[in-house]
Amino acid sequence: MNLLAFDTSTDTLSIAVQHGDAVWQHTGPGGAQASATLIPKVRSLMAQAGLSFDTLEAIVFGRGPGSFTGLRTACAVAQGLAFGARGGQGVPVLPVDTLLAVAEEARHAHGCTQVVAVLDARMDEVYHARCEWVAAQGRWHTEADFGLGAPESVLAPAGWTVAGNARTPYGERLAPMAAHVAALPTATALLRLAPALLAAGEGVPASDALPRYIRDKVAQTTAERAALRAAQAVPAPL
Repeated sequence: MNLLAFDTSTDTLSIAVQHGDAVWQHTGPGGAQASATLIPKVRSLMAQAGLSFDTLEAIVFGRGPGSFTGLRTACAVAQGLAFGARGGQGVPVLPVDTLLAVAEEARHAHGCTQVVAVLDARMDEVYHARCEWVAAQGRWHTEADFGLGAPESVLAPAGWTVAGNARTPYGERLAPMAAHVAALPTATALLRLAPALLAAGEGVPASDALPRYIRDKVAQTTAERAALRAAQAVPAPL
């Protein structure tokens, strides 16, 4: 397949291009820099792969959860490139959950098949979801509802591996009894997930591609969220 994939949901910018069976990739600083560097890096990688936007079959992006600015950047760029591809006829866009991509990266790099995928949500919280690889189907089964909460709220069943980028900032607060591996929602993980997702009809027109937000209030401060958790912890009067 001829695919372009990118993720800007974390502090790492990840881009990959697939031309047939060959893959070209780029990894660099993300965050605030992603909005300025994403399109130039995409064009450079496409040129290295010998692909034009008229030969793409789909554009894949990490839809979230993750950095709000990063998700909006990725979605906007995916939409714009998809609208203009093939002389304006457009190509499908495939939005992929970043926690699913974390699980896939853990499987590819470490052989994990039962994964609690986590991403640092800042504000003393993590995004999390349980993902299980179904070998007979060649795809992941993932919880429909992703979680958001304090690191201590993440529960890993016996034998499951916690994968993501939240171990470094939160240490033993995050599932201290579980095995941990570092993993990010890389663009190459998105490429590996794409064929099955596209075959399942999950590609959408550019106008229908949207980020996936989990946190309901972007501007809530750390103090506000701490106060909310404290209030929820107070026992109800008898």
